[in-house]
Amino acid sequence: MQAVGNDSPSKARTILTLFGTRPEVIKLAPVIRQLEAASERYRTINVASGQHTSLVHPFVKLFRIRIDHDLRIMQPGQNPSGVCARVLAALDPILEMERPDLVLVQGDTTTALAGALAAFHHRIPVGHVEAGLRSGNRLSPFPEEMNRRLITQLATLHFAATPGNRDVLVSEGVAESSVFITGNPVVDALEDILETTDRSAAVDTLLDRTDGLKRIVLTTHRRESFGSYMTTSLQLLRQFVETNDDVALLFPVHPNPVVVETTRKVLGQHPRIHLIEPLSYEEFVLLLSRAWLIVSDSGGIQEEAPTLGKPLIILRENTERPEAVQSGIARLVGRRPERLATLLQEAARADSWAHRANTTANPFGNGDAGARIVDVISAHLFDATPELSTAH
Repeated sequence: MQAVGNDSPSKARTILTLFGTRPEVIKLAPVIRQLEAASERYRTINVASGQHTSLVHPFVKLFRIRIDHDLRIMQPGQNPSGVCARVLAALDPILEMERPDLVLVQGDTTTALAGALAAFHHRIPVGHVEAGLRSGNRLSPFPEEMNRRLITQLATLHFAATPGNRDVLVSEGVAESSVFITGNPVVDALEDILETTDRSAAVDTLLDRTDGLKRIVLTTHRRESFGSYMTTSLQLLRQFVETNDDVALLFPVHPNPVVVETTRKVLGQHPRIHLIEPLSYEEFVLLLSRAWLIVSDSGGIQEEAPTLGKPLIILRENTERPEAVQSGIARLVGRRPERLATLLQEAARADSWAHRANTTANPFGNGDAGARIVDVISAHLFDATPELSTAH
């Protein structure tokens, strides 16, 4: 689409969307798709920061996103301060040239923080997708928790996934009229993947090898899980598989050497434990959709499990997504890995919470978050009155 002026209500508005990591692409893709479907109203500018180059581009291709500017800021051994500084410096001339009416950022990455700050410096409104997440500890996760809080101070439009996220923002002094409950666009993205992804030979092989068994899909890679916590958790999972001959464990092993070494020592050499190479995202979603139970320390899976109707055991001390636990679809282990054994045994009971997961309402929305977000943007930029502040 050709650039247009921004001085008339009848002309298209320019929306600049910034992303730099895998979760940002996944959750912004449904918003970008909705914006581009209304090309008579919006001129879209998509900017990749390059914070995680090799991890991002497969998802850009998967979700068919056009990149208009690639900042290419990634450097070996980079730290958050360097990433923030390079994004600020590289984004500044683009904002001068494109003169967007709104900058969209997602979540809590250093890219998102730098994008919000750069837009603020140019007096450009900021829309924050997935606003209002809080762990309650400013240092965990680090630096994401502080990034979230700082972006809140810079944003004009706050797109909260849940009523709880909205309540957090309002309790911190954000004007309720600027907070909109939209659901989480990860639901939109997952539904798109399940509808459009062809069968995978790698996943089909795993499913054939575990046919007739209850599949536990495991992911663990967070640094706070390293050491005795991870070792004990893996030992308990192995013991559960060994004592339940109708169970198989499927673990796409994260390439971090700490994870690989610990996994090989604890989980190796068992016929119903399958240690596999990391899968593509669409393959992983297909595998999750065929799981009996998910065990993970991932934040994103806490949204994906309810979307897929799968029970989840969270290998973390706390969660910034309490809705998954409150809905009954997830259980939190905390810092007591021995609780994992109890939760596994409970899940195996015929009357357990795990068997109700596929009938539990998804606390993260209905798959229309992208459309809801664009409705709010339209109301903001074209002087209508948003009607989604209490909708879900």
